[in-house]
Amino acid sequence: MNYLIVKYIHIISATLLFGTGLGTAFHMLNAHLSGDVRAIAVVCRGVVRADWIFTASAVAIQFVTGAWMMIHSEIPMNTGWIVRALMLYFFIGACWLPVVWLQIKMHELSEIAIASEGPLPPRYYRYFHIWFVLGMMAFPSVLVLFYLMIFKP
Repeated sequence: MNYLIVKYIHIISATLLFGTGLGTAFHMLNAHLSGDVRAIAVVCRGVVRADWIFTASAVAIQFVTGAWMMIHSEIPMNTGWIVRALMLYFFIGACWLPVVWLQIKMHELSEIAIASEGPLPPRYYRYFHIWFVLGMMAFPSVLVLFYLMIFKP
């Protein structure tokens, strides 16, 4: 396969990954701030779907295309920016996996609140807080990862 085509796919998947993350985070935050349990349930369900369809696919594509470009460029695996980029990639993944689980649980809790016609339980708010903190750690890391990929310091 042509290097520039793989690079193009890598850039598109990075864009999809970052854009989906920002978009779903924006909608989750807005639904949460609305306090509308039904809106929270609908948005959580959609965000979980988006993560499985778009984010998971982009994560896999990023790894495969990044590895392919590294191998075909004959860049040693121990090159400083590659090592830092891989560390960030796995750190971001370590933030994302619990985020998906938290989104599933927040969706379940919101559906239970709707069914019982009651308020969201305290556990929902704990999950949201953890979700928010993980996002605040992951998003700047993605920006640093972009920097490493572009400037290769």
